[in-house]
Amino acid sequence: MTSSFVYLLCLTSLSLIWRNRSVQAADPTDGFVSLPLDQSNFVIEKPYNVPEDQRYSFIDGIHKLWVYKTDKPHSRTSRTNPRTEIRIHGYDFSSGVWQFEGYGYIPQGTSGACIMQIFGARSHATTLMLGTYKGTLSYYRGPVIVPNIDDRWFRQNMIYDVDARMVKVVIDGVLKFEAPSRGGHSHFFKCGVYAQ
Repeated sequence: MTSSFVYLLCLTSLSLIWRNRSVQAADPTDGFVSLPLDQSNFVIEKPYNVPEDQRYSFIDGIHKLWVYKTDKPHSRTSRTNPRTEIRIHGYDFSSGVWQFEGYGYIPQGTSGACIMQIFGARSHATTLMLGTYKGTLSYYRGPVIVPNIDDRWFRQNMIYDVDARMVKVVIDGVLKFEAPSRGGHSHFFKCGVYAQ
C-alpha cells in the first residue's frame, strides 16, 4: 500500500506523577500513578466521509489506525491533512507532570506522518509532535530521535513537565530527546497517524 500511511498502537497507560520530582528512576514510569483508560477515553478522529471501522480497529488489545493520502480531513471545515488519531479524552491538563506510554509499530513504507502529539501550546497547535520520515522517528521534522524505527514494536514514553516547561521522549527505556515546551494553558495527548 504505497499510497497509505499506517500506524499500529497498543496503549498501556497514561500516568500522572505523584512522587517528589527529585526521584531518579531506571524505568520512566517509576514514580507515576497509572490512570485508568478504557474505550470511553478514546475519541477517534478520522476522515469525515468514511465509517470509523474503515480506518480504525481495536482487536486483541491493539489499536490499528490507518489513513490514505487521498482521504478527506476529519471535518468538512478542516484545512488539515487526513488523519486517523486517538484523542485521549478525560485527562486534559494544565499543570503537573504527565506521561503518555504506549507500544507502537510502524510498518515499512510509512513516511510523512505524525504518530504522537502533546496538543496545546502558546503560539502553535502542539508542544510536541513525533513523526516518521523514511524509516526514522523525529521530533517534528528534525532532529531524528531514532533511526530504523520501522517493522518492530517499540515502547514510547512522552513526559511533559508543564511547570518546568520541559518535554522528554523515552524510547525503549532510553531517554532519546528533551526540549523546552512551547507553553500554553491546556494540553492533551493524541496518537495515531496524521499526514504531514
